[in-house]
Amino acid sequence: MTSAKPAKPGPKRVAHQPSWLEKMTQDHVRAISGTLSALARRPIGTLLTAFVIGITLALPAGLNTLVANLGQAGDSLQGSLRASLFLNDDVSAERGAELAHDITRRPGVSSARYISREQALEEFRTFSGFGEALDILKDNPLPATIVVTPSAKQPQARTEALLKDLGTLPEVAQAKLDEKWLQRLYAILDLVQRAVMMIAGALALAVLIVVGNTIRLDIENRRDEIEVMKLIGAPNSYIRRPFLYTGLWYGLTGGILACLLVQAGVMSLVQPARQLAGLYDSQATLQGLSLNAAAGVFAAGLGLGWLGAFWAVSRHLRHIEPAI
Repeated sequence: MTSAKPAKPGPKRVAHQPSWLEKMTQDHVRAISGTLSALARRPIGTLLTAFVIGITLALPAGLNTLVANLGQAGDSLQGSLRASLFLNDDVSAERGAELAHDITRRPGVSSARYISREQALEEFRTFSGFGEALDILKDNPLPATIVVTPSAKQPQARTEALLKDLGTLPEVAQAKLDEKWLQRLYAILDLVQRAVMMIAGALALAVLIVVGNTIRLDIENRRDEIEVMKLIGAPNSYIRRPFLYTGLWYGLTGGILACLLVQAGVMSLVQPARQLAGLYDSQATLQGLSLNAAAGVFAAGLGLGWLGAFWAVSRHLRHIEPAI
């Protein structure tokens, strides 16, 4: 009998060696899931830290939203400015009405309305509350007026040039544009905007301190684990990674809470702001955070959370060495 030939051994299976990119991806996924699980195990402490960060971020975000809304209100009121042309006493009512019609056809003028001396006196009597006192006067002291409304959204320099040109008309004794209050508003907004930037810088430092102190406590709680990882040769980048992700989660959660707080504050002020705008014949409405502003809050939260964690880890991690 012929003996059976031994079977040829098959090709050896070589175990799949993960690439550098796969290893990095696995390490990051492990760090993300680990940090989220650790934060979920202490929900009260996590929410308290996130609320502190959220309130800190909400203060400058809310002030910036308020300044933006006031600026938009000022822009809308810019189109409702009125120029008053006080006419000479010898200008007849017919000539005043004709002059108002001519002014309406000028470029840069939205409308012009003639108010006679009698109409001006009657309006003053109705709205001033001094009706009885006016009866003492023998003559009407109020001049005839043409109320000119400049076209909306035209440059301020063009409006001033129009007013200067109208003031040179022979029938006009004095021309006045009531815009000083609007200039004061813009000056105040510029000052507040600078103050908001300073406050934002101070509060950003506060966020760094809050996140850094929280990460420092996490490092102290995991000191033994860090010593073991250093003892087996784990690089600092590997040890640092979970703490950096923890800072990112704190910053992201704080940014979300900050946006919610600002939106809640805006919603509570919508109705009073609408009533106030109505008193000035304005259709301006209170607006919440824009997409760009919300993205800025998220970016600030993420950036500050990461920086605070990096600062704490870089400062405290080098002082932890395994005892040999």
